[in-house]
Amino acid sequence: MAPNMLILASASPRREKLLGQIGVKPSLIIAANIEEIPEKAERPSDFAKRMAFAKALQVSISNQDRYILAADTVVAIGRTIIPKAETEDDVRDFIKRLGGRNHRVYGGICLIKPGGRVLQRLIETRVFMRRLSNDELSSYIAFGDWRGKAGGYAIQGRAAKYIKKISGSYSNVVGLDIYTTAKLLRGCGLVVG
Repeated sequence: MAPNMLILASASPRREKLLGQIGVKPSLIIAANIEEIPEKAERPSDFAKRMAFAKALQVSISNQDRYILAADTVVAIGRTIIPKAETEDDVRDFIKRLGGRNHRVYGGICLIKPGGRVLQRLIETRVFMRRLSNDELSSYIAFGDWRGKAGGYAIQGRAAKYIKKISGSYSNVVGLDIYTTAKLLRGCGLVVG
């Protein structure tokens, strides 16, 4: 397959970097512009899959001769979705809720092939973040790498020192499960390094 056939439907530099780890360089990166709002009573896992599909579908409409790869990351406590943190109040609330308990990170992956065939995968990772003291939380908030991150943290950033354990894919928590993605791409004949 020609190397110029893959489009990454994401503006996330983390996803591009994760693809680079497996030797994949998309020919184009096109951020999908969709509303990321859960439907009433929608499960976090279903929301992750639906968002990945919606992103891929939007980009595929004008690129039907290419492979379109999209992903979405959803942090959840039970059936409650913890959204992206946009303000200091958001992150303070989210980290207090996540601290001292297990939560799940769902990664929806969608690959649309030329001709419209859709391949979807869902990855689940369990994460345990310890409780932060008020001073630790204030320091974490001041550092600022939580902005725009699902659940208010980036596991590859400052929050790493508060993560006691994970069960499942680390790269899923970063933004894209590279094992599953490599398997999907290889199955379609794309070269994975």
